[in-house]
Amino acid sequence: MPGIPSPFGGSAADFDDPGEFVPDHVPEPGPFLADHDVLTGPDHVAFHAISREVFEERTVYDMTFDYNLARLNLDSRHPNAGYRYAEESEAVLRAEFTPTTPFCPQTHTLTIGSFRAWNGLRDRHDYDLVRVRAGPDHHQSDAINEELANLEAEFEETGRIPDGDADAPAGAGQSAPF
Repeated sequence: MPGIPSPFGGSAADFDDPGEFVPDHVPEPGPFLADHDVLTGPDHVAFHAISREVFEERTVYDMTFDYNLARLNLDSRHPNAGYRYAEESEAVLRAEFTPTTPFCPQTHTLTIGSFRAWNGLRDRHDYDLVRVRAGPDHHQSDAINEELANLEAEFEETGRIPDGDADAPAGAGQSAPF
């Protein structure tokens, strides 16, 4: 996505290969993923490739770094930030976002955008639902996670991505996650 150049975007040397899972460069799974099957290795890489595609299509971008949010997992300068995933069941994936700082002002927007991208483009993956939460270290994680739980409940009830247009089916007419 062409955007405003950022001095924080980094160079190619700062990023891991997209086809490689580097445990030291992703956040530890948090409490939302506890007691579920955390994706690692090729399973993590495969779903993360899908994330990169749907985030690109829905413009889920970290504006501080001026890149697709999925790239954060590959950014070796932020080894404790990004998404981790766990299977709750064959039909449900959990995704927990750990921002680069506990006060990241984009966490709300990025998690809501991620929810809408993954669930609005369900035909791109094998899950009926991707549940999203912000990691507990974010100073507003409780409020953000309550809103995400409400969006999730409405989506499960209606089959539609809550975006203010009650007549639009999931994914219809959306070019951005907001």
